[in-house]
Amino acid sequence: MKSILQQLISKNKEEEKAYTASRQAEINNPETGTNRRNFLKKTALGGIALGGLMNLSIEDTIAHTTQNVKRSSNPSDLKITDMRYCLTNVMGGTAIIRIDTNQGIYGLGEVRDAADARYALILKSRILGRNPCNVEMIFKVIKQFGGPARQAGGVCAVEMALWDLCGKAYGVPAWQLLGGRYRDKVRLYADTPEAASPAEQQKLINYRINDQGYTWLKMDISISELKGKTGTVVNSKFWENAKGDLAQWGDQRNMMSYGNTAHPFTQIQITDKGLEELSEIVNTIRNMVGYEIPISTDHYGHFDLNNSIRLGKAMEKYRLAWFEDMVPWTYTEQWKTISDALETPTTTGEDIYLLKDFKPLIHARAVDIIHPDLASSGGLLETKRIGDYAEEYGVAMAMHQAGTPVSFMASVHCAAATQNFLALEHHSVDIPWWEDLVKTTDGKKMIEKGFAIVPLNSPGLGIELNEDVLKQHLKPTDKSYFAPTNEWNELRSHDRTYS
Repeated sequence: MKSILQQLISKNKEEEKAYTASRQAEINNPETGTNRRNFLKKTALGGIALGGLMNLSIEDTIAHTTQNVKRSSNPSDLKITDMRYCLTNVMGGTAIIRIDTNQGIYGLGEVRDAADARYALILKSRILGRNPCNVEMIFKVIKQFGGPARQAGGVCAVEMALWDLCGKAYGVPAWQLLGGRYRDKVRLYADTPEAASPAEQQKLINYRINDQGYTWLKMDISISELKGKTGTVVNSKFWENAKGDLAQWGDQRNMMSYGNTAHPFTQIQITDKGLEELSEIVNTIRNMVGYEIPISTDHYGHFDLNNSIRLGKAMEKYRLAWFEDMVPWTYTEQWKTISDALETPTTTGEDIYLLKDFKPLIHARAVDIIHPDLASSGGLLETKRIGDYAEEYGVAMAMHQAGTPVSFMASVHCAAATQNFLALEHHSVDIPWWEDLVKTTDGKKMIEKGFAIVPLNSPGLGIELNEDVLKQHLKPTDKSYFAPTNEWNELRSHDRTYS
């Protein structure tokens, strides 16, 4: 005896067959008007009546007619099934990761600029099988594997990808999952490198302000500008690199280089003549830009707090937006001394991992502005927490970013959701293909007139990879493109940090 369900299916099939036959007969009738015939054809092709025409079952008809319908994910049943990567040529090698799931949706993250993709791959075995929507829980599982600066790259890449996945699963933008947004567009500051001449510098500045519409710039005031100028730097010969340059990073292959020495221990000192030379450079830039546009500064050289104060005082009259990373972020008391001595705002934080290491700077009000890089600070939620915590102490937040559009858009969502936010760095202004590495899912511009456009309705981060462009800009030493990473599937240790 047929079950009631089978009887119902059989009855529905007979009714569908009869209905389809009647519609087809009306279509074939020469007396049927053209408009009516077209209507019947269109509705047949768009509906279940197509099954009668194609001799399909109701089950097959439904599957066929809804195959291109976008279905919502079932978030509670999501499971992480894979993690893969590709290594872009941004910043000499920046990895994008992709976390896949059992429901076909995936999330994108980024290992901080020039960090090793293996910082993320070692986490794969620890997240497989987990529900990616439990973002905070997974973060607490993996955060022990992060550290300052690029050592945090893997943890932050995974966290970014989880929010992208979660947003896609629930059909909302990442900023909505962080509590909502304060702004529809995010102000950017454009990194502006040093140039060989004032004319070349003017060209770079004009491109940013006039052509691209940026309203905030950042420049380097580096001791490299003092190369070959006698009497400007004490002890210079000892600290030059192999090319004779006084670059910030020195000669990193030489462990005696000041580029490998913490700032208080280099004994580099800038003379009054050196300060005059650097002041003239800033004066030239300020005259080019005017006073309507903020100018932030960075990359001075590895010298101590005394030289930082002397340099800062020499630049006070130019009303710079901030002095960045004058000494390492670990020296809270030194930062407090520098900030108290200067009227120009101070900032640090791009290498700090987690809120706990921002707290000493914030509690002491050792800097005026915190400056996390979301790809090092812990990802979207932790960075918002950092901003919110700083806000309670009257400290503003700017954001560092020097990677691909993946971490850029993650930062945009975080900035949109954080009230005390000032500006986000765009480090790749001069790379013509940078924006083309991704496509926005709402079809809108990613950047317009110096502001990043916050995706208002696009789920997750609001971007998809532009594979054709991305494949053209992989790092030459690793042309693999989201290849299998099965060797990272197995969990090989018990890692819990407490007994």
